[in-house]
Amino acid sequence: MRKLTVAMENYLEAIYEVSPTGDGARVSDIARRLGVTKASTNNAMASLSEKGLISKERYNKIYLTPAGRALAEAVAAMHKTVRCFFITVLGIAPDIADKDACAIEHVISKESVRAMQAFLARRGQDPSS
Repeated sequence: MRKLTVAMENYLEAIYEVSPTGDGARVSDIARRLGVTKASTNNAMASLSEKGLISKERYNKIYLTPAGRALAEAVAAMHKTVRCFFITVLGIAPDIADKDACAIEHVISKESVRAMQAFLARRGQDPSS
């Protein structure tokens, strides 16, 4: 599968965040989380469904497939790591760190994220918390 667009990664992450236990997410919750319209969300869900990353039925909840969950977890982990690094190491305000992490999580290399994680671990900090 080709790399997803930033928008599609954001939709996967939003589904993951609004349904952390995997009990499904509603289009309205996803749209609200991302600040987009339900129509845009429905279009994105169709695309993610075609790629096999979500399962959905019309007017019902949306669920991440195993492949979708793996991608969503990876994006969320990168976000948490970058956010934690910005806040604890660089002293950036949490709201700014969160916004910047959201933009950077889509373009940062895995090597850079691993280096941030190792640095944080040496300091006794866990970015996943």
